[in-house]
Amino acid sequence: MAAQKPQDLRNIILLGHGGAGKTTLAEALLHAGGVVNKMGSIDEGTTLMDFDAMEKENQYSIDPAMATISRAGKDINLLDAPGYPDFIGGAVAAIGGADVAVFVVNAAAGIEVNTRRLLKLAESLNLPKAVVVNRIQAENVQFPELMAAIRDTFGSAAKPMNLPAEGGTAVIDCFVNTEGDSALGEAADAQNELMESVIEADEALMEAYLGGEKVSAEQLAAAFSTAMVSGTVVPVLFTDAKAEVGTAELLDAVANYFPSPAQVPGRTIRAGEKEDAPVVDVACTGDKPFIGLAFRVTVDPFVGKLSWVRVMQGTVTPDTTYSIGDARKSSKVSHLFKVQGKDSVEIKQAVAGDIIALAKVEEVVSGAVLHSEGKEMYAEAVPAPTPMFTLAIAPKKRGDEQKLAEAMTRISEEDPTFITTRDAQTQETVISGIGDLHIRIVLAKMKNRFHMEVDTRPPKIPYRETVTVKAEGHHRHKKQTGGAGQFGEVYLRIEPLERGEGFVFEEDIFGGAIPQQFIPAIEKGVRDVLGEGAIAGYPLSDVKVIVYDGKHHPVDSKEVAFRTAGKYAFLDAIAKAKPVLLEPIVNIEVTVPSEYMGDITGDLNGRRGRIMGMDVLPGGTMQVIKAQAPLSEVMTYNSQLRAMTAGQGSYDMEFSHYEPVPGNVQQQIADAAAKAKHESE
Repeated sequence: MAAQKPQDLRNIILLGHGGAGKTTLAEALLHAGGVVNKMGSIDEGTTLMDFDAMEKENQYSIDPAMATISRAGKDINLLDAPGYPDFIGGAVAAIGGADVAVFVVNAAAGIEVNTRRLLKLAESLNLPKAVVVNRIQAENVQFPELMAAIRDTFGSAAKPMNLPAEGGTAVIDCFVNTEGDSALGEAADAQNELMESVIEADEALMEAYLGGEKVSAEQLAAAFSTAMVSGTVVPVLFTDAKAEVGTAELLDAVANYFPSPAQVPGRTIRAGEKEDAPVVDVACTGDKPFIGLAFRVTVDPFVGKLSWVRVMQGTVTPDTTYSIGDARKSSKVSHLFKVQGKDSVEIKQAVAGDIIALAKVEEVVSGAVLHSEGKEMYAEAVPAPTPMFTLAIAPKKRGDEQKLAEAMTRISEEDPTFITTRDAQTQETVISGIGDLHIRIVLAKMKNRFHMEVDTRPPKIPYRETVTVKAEGHHRHKKQTGGAGQFGEVYLRIEPLERGEGFVFEEDIFGGAIPQQFIPAIEKGVRDVLGEGAIAGYPLSDVKVIVYDGKHHPVDSKEVAFRTAGKYAFLDAIAKAKPVLLEPIVNIEVTVPSEYMGDITGDLNGRRGRIMGMDVLPGGTMQVIKAQAPLSEVMTYNSQLRAMTAGQGSYDMEFSHYEPVPGNVQQQIADAAAKAKHESE
């Protein structure tokens, strides 16, 4: 039975680096909550959350999963996000339904690379946070150093809510019960720190506390969720999920102390697509018109397309009518479900704050706002990392192009970090993902789910071109055939823009030298060049074009003439503006055993990398090297790193910015592009 009011709901997402034990923790919570009779095993492929065949085979999460647990009169919607960097798209999608980001940290490994990236994602959405230190029974765990690393990462608001007993065989409550001690010191000391942080978020409690009044456990409990929302408390709890230590206590903490949807500010909804559109007033209550956010789309082999929807306002029933986005078309809900792993359980209604799934909703896409108010509504997008690994693909069987397009569309609906494009220059279909592992899994999904096999070509680097100085260009297009002629003459000037500003087109014509009806044609001609580039066939960006003069003919001037004149005037200006090739630079964090540090730093330097810093992880045996390097030099770094570190190294990579390519490298790229163009002609 679904919850009847928002105050009885909790929406949490498990985030953290791969291998921290998130799925095992989810399984332990499901067992503690009575959802499963026996804990499933990742090794045996029997967990409720990792139910996909590829997840069972690889023994790690690829897509987010969801289940609901009832505890202490509350319904806890539990989202389990993938942890490996290549599958961050699943976390980006699933986090849209959560109220609290619960970061799972491996006690033996400490704060790992993807945990930091996911923390930035949660902070961008202003989500309250909690930390769960898992695998506390691991050998040689240095708890004081680990807690110091947690405070360094999550801030001074990170306070233990419980502590591990000796050997990690139990946890000691630091919020209500202060008897006993632990590997981290006296529980009473931890309670005082936690209490003061909670009190800080409540002015009335603060006044009473400073006035010498004793603050009861009930008052602290009531203020706890407020403290999490305000950020004065980031509770830290300890578990060993495999041994089911601390998991029941974690479930109780979520039910009794974590904020409900009614207490957490929801995603911003605007009455228009633009950022300056008015903000829609959304109230997490069941007695107002329905507003919901579709934060994830998935394809269920039995039910079909499912949209996971966070109910932000109102009550949803099978009779609820809704519109999407611009409200031009209305639809009816018909069936609503609660998702329990691979199963979908039909329900009769859901209130504000709940998470449901809608079936047979082909028009719903991730990020869409569903609403019953009959006006435009759009949600702010969740920031996603830039996909940097690309492959050109084509169906193995001729005639399967449409089937391939449909498969790619389905997968991109599920994964915001999987992008498909059509390269106008090469006429190739190009897919982009976070890394080679991500793309390999996508190709496996195409084969397994859609029976679509493809041929692939090596990844292409997404170079760009730009100009570095101001210049002027001119072209007169005059063509006389047997009938009507063509005439158009254009003078323009160009100037570089700041990196990332894209393209700006302006006209500054006086006296009607070029009639206004031909200005759009000139811009089309200029844009023709933007896609083709002028050095090696890569898109041109970060340039401003101002058309300032020209001539026309009262009879022979046509749009096609001014489009041609605009194109070649732009090319003339580019040739004088010292054009350069830009290459993508990535931030890369490489985690390796300390004995490989010298080899790795030397190798990165040889790849035109810049070492930005180094960190020693808790325990001192592993180090993180932070660097920036050209994407072209580290595109296939995964296999090379494994070879250099005997399989013990790992890395995380994300786009940073574009930089000019060194002159000798630019010439090599330009020569290769010219050769390829010549061979294709």
